[in-house]
Amino acid sequence: MKIVFSFAVLTCSLLLSLHQPASAENTGVSEKQVGKIIGQFQDAIKNKDIAGFMGLFLREDVTWTAAYTDASVERYNASIKNTKEPLATRVQAGGSPRKFIESIAKNKAPQSEIFSNVRIDTDGDIAHVWFDYTFMVGTYKSAWGKESWQLVRTETGWKISAVTWSSEENPVQPDA
Repeated sequence: MKIVFSFAVLTCSLLLSLHQPASAENTGVSEKQVGKIIGQFQDAIKNKDIAGFMGLFLREDVTWTAAYTDASVERYNASIKNTKEPLATRVQAGGSPRKFIESIAKNKAPQSEIFSNVRIDTDGDIAHVWFDYTFMVGTYKSAWGKESWQLVRTETGWKISAVTWSSEENPVQPDA
């Protein structure tokens, strides 16, 4: 009986040792790889690179959701001249990465998204990126807030699977 029990304990120990969480080295490599995605995202906006931008995403129809501040929604709705135009809402989920980058590419003004306080959390297979952002149109600070990405590691590398952000739109118009 003692031999059977010892064998069972040894077998369980071996099985448990086979499934180890991602090592610090693996998560460190993953953090660097995700960091490259962040840089590529910023570069694609600055360079108006539609193909490069779209290549960062798992699919074209990833979650793409904005949460606007109450003040931003109120200012926008107060500015509507055409009564047939729909009112803005706090949460807007009808956009997509393609619509976003295509609108940037069509605009002649230089645009950029500046990130600060970037935090990456990963286990080597999924990652969460959280940061403060400022969206610039030329030298005009257009909007700012927090942004959150979900990423997955695929056979071809890390891909963004969801983007959600808060947005405070600048109350001062660019030509003011």
